[in-house]
Amino acid sequence: MKRSIPLLILAINFLFNYQLSAQSPTPQAPKINATSYILIDFNTGTILAEQDIDVRVEPASLTKLMTAYVIFDALEEGFIQLDELVNVSEKAWRTPGSRMFIEVGSDVPLESLLRGMIIQSGNDASVALAEHLAGSEEAFASIMNYQAGVLGMENSFFENSTGLTGSNHYVTARDIATLAAALIRDFPDFYSIYSERSYTYNGISQGNRNTLLARDSSVDGLKTGYTDAAGFCLVTSAVRDNTRLITAVFGTNSTNARAEGSQVLLNYGFRFFETRRLVYTGQELENARVWGGDPQSISVGLPEDLYLTLPKGSFERLSVLVDVNESLRAPIAVGDEVGEIEILLNGSKIFENTLIALNNSYNSGYWQLFMDTIESWFE
Repeated sequence: MKRSIPLLILAINFLFNYQLSAQSPTPQAPKINATSYILIDFNTGTILAEQDIDVRVEPASLTKLMTAYVIFDALEEGFIQLDELVNVSEKAWRTPGSRMFIEVGSDVPLESLLRGMIIQSGNDASVALAEHLAGSEEAFASIMNYQAGVLGMENSFFENSTGLTGSNHYVTARDIATLAAALIRDFPDFYSIYSERSYTYNGISQGNRNTLLARDSSVDGLKTGYTDAAGFCLVTSAVRDNTRLITAVFGTNSTNARAEGSQVLLNYGFRFFETRRLVYTGQELENARVWGGDPQSISVGLPEDLYLTLPKGSFERLSVLVDVNESLRAPIAVGDEVGEIEILLNGSKIFENTLIALNNSYNSGYWQLFMDTIESWFE
């Protein structure tokens, strides 16, 4: 039986693809002068602005986001430790481009190399970390590509740990935004490094190249990149009013252009959209009768926290329909599909999903089954 339930006991992980002009006064997303770009909400993955997000582009030092992800994962799994020493090879020492100025043959704490890679964008640090974990940079790249597949980065391929130009080294704006969200979600303790403004190693202090860290107090990461082929690139994230947004901007013509473009996208997203968490993992949305069950009813809901991103002012125009199977019979196990939920905006369905049982109901004794059978005759 379908019926309305209060809005604030539900939510939705909704990939926003709605025609805004028909539903709200939200203006069109701004256009910026870049090869490709994307603006997403962290919790929902909702795309708020985009241009050529599936076109392959060179990532430059944004590659180091995946290098960091692999290293963070190895740390979490206990394969390596922050305080262990990494011997610097000649290859790492000679790697061209930006560097943290480690010395060939020296033993450097792994934690120092992490900061040298993330804050100073050191190519030498990236290669040293890759070789330490995998034995060679080539072997490390294979781990990077495996991890990209796990994360669903379907249009990315890595040849190295640094982002130096390669013949088959590429990403997309969509994939890099996916990776940035995974870094924030999976490694919150390590993510804080991306907000550090500077790092000093071997007597040499270098500032974080993400200039938005100093310009916008809501920004707390992530990474810049530049090569002649890639142009000036920036992936950044910011939090305002409990909403986190992520931008990825590729192929601008200056450090200022990548920062300005990212700032324009962030301001647009925060001004005109909002994200709400409207249900918690295991929260009961409905209580359903189970015929012949012990207990005789179960809680019904959704299996995880769900969020919704919409233009500001839209939440008040949502309505929700819940349809729970009226003939549920024991046994029922946690996770069994027991109904459906629909979400409507201004009367138009924008999402539907399956409701599941949140607790078990076992077969009752013969007497209870008999009584339920009698009762069901009169339903």
